[in-house]
Amino acid sequence: MSSSYSGPWSDWIDFPDSWRTNPRALAETLDGGQAFRWHASGLKNQWTGQWDRCLVQLRLNHDDRLQWRTPLVKDVPLCTRGQVETYLGFDRDWATIVDSLPWRSDPHIARCLREFPGLRILRQPLAETLLGFLCSATKQIVQIKQMMALLAQRHGAQILPGVHRLPTWPEIAASSERELRKCLLGFRARYIHQAATFLAANPGWLEETGKADYAVAKARLCQLDGIGEKVADCVLLYGAGKLEAFPVDVWILRTLELRYGLKGWKPAQLASFGRIHFGQYAGVAQQFLFAWERSQKRSAKSN
Repeated sequence: MSSSYSGPWSDWIDFPDSWRTNPRALAETLDGGQAFRWHASGLKNQWTGQWDRCLVQLRLNHDDRLQWRTPLVKDVPLCTRGQVETYLGFDRDWATIVDSLPWRSDPHIARCLREFPGLRILRQPLAETLLGFLCSATKQIVQIKQMMALLAQRHGAQILPGVHRLPTWPEIAASSERELRKCLLGFRARYIHQAATFLAANPGWLEETGKADYAVAKARLCQLDGIGEKVADCVLLYGAGKLEAFPVDVWILRTLELRYGLKGWKPAQLASFGRIHFGQYAGVAQQFLFAWERSQKRSAKSN
């Protein structure tokens, strides 16, 4: 489900040259499991996405220069350049971060980096990231996107004609588990409603969690029903900017077993290996490993 907004947009605006990417890396950044509110716009290398009260389109022009635009509301842009650049991580030195990964001694991560130059970690609103990954259990990206779209449509405020933001946690708490199930959440509705009830009763708790050190933040998140180590790591990596987080899902289990020989290791052991082997930016390495392994699966299916 994509936005049905049909009003005026701003002119296309260039980003700084510090992010030169390509179609594959941009697609993996926006639609590779970090966020669930981006959709291909129907035009080549163009995407439409939402977060908070922002609606933005991104595109790559003929020389792979990234550009953006946002709706005009009474001739005023809906989103500011600062909001967009923060979301896309322009406050980080990605060249230095990627160069610090052990590509000189690890041929597999070197191969992954070559395949997806320009892949980044988004910096999403923490509350939305938590909601998205509470929806994610046993679901594929397309299904999570559908749940998030229904949550926005049924429970979030309209910010533009045909465009709804996601509901806040207090707004979700004011609904019932039965109503939430109508958003195709299934058993996840219970965990989401429980989290919403807790967060509505403890304002500031999630913000404090996001500001805490990684280990403390992870322990706090794991106190919530429905959140294990993998979901907690995803929330912290994509929503709190903690780049040391190393989520271990089925793709990372596969790549660490096949490419690093870690057969039979438990997820917690693999997460510890990832943080030690890849260092303080292990989560960035994880995203490259994840993207490469999925691309190999798609290539095998097409042959």
